[in-house]
Amino acid sequence: MRIDDDAALYAFVENRRTALFRSAYLLCGDRHEAEDLVQTTLVRVVLGGRRHGRLDNIEAYARKTLVNTFIASRRRFWRREQAYGELPDRAGHPADTDTGLMVRAALARLTVRQRAVLVLRYWEDLSVEATAELLGMRENTVKSHTARGLAALRADMAADTAEELV
Repeated sequence: MRIDDDAALYAFVENRRTALFRSAYLLCGDRHEAEDLVQTTLVRVVLGGRRHGRLDNIEAYARKTLVNTFIASRRRFWRREQAYGELPDRAGHPADTDTGLMVRAALARLTVRQRAVLVLRYWEDLSVEATAELLGMRENTVKSHTARGLAALRADMAADTAEELV
């Protein structure tokens, strides 16, 4: 999709905002943070479209901006600290046994890169090559992050399921 004018740029924002939000939510696991991530991404896409004059593939540009913004947000110092009113009795396990909640919680425990690779590969349905290009890493690195991330998810899900049976 070529973006040559503001109307086409705003139409893209209107049509793809929900899909970007879903990906952002899978990346960060928090609705409010996902909304902020999408907002920041869309602002950058609009400004990038105006600055560059024309974007040949706005979908890829938006997806790459979303992932890069997410990864950059994880590097910030303030992201490392979390304030709690009370300390939890257990580590962050989902209270509900719903599989979707368990998967999102397990995704949140992966490294940032593993989570980004798994979301792009299995949620966005990108190929290994496209994921490698988007994240700026080699294809073998994408394969390695995919294998390790899936293994960690399986182990985490197995541990959660066994814990609930007790």
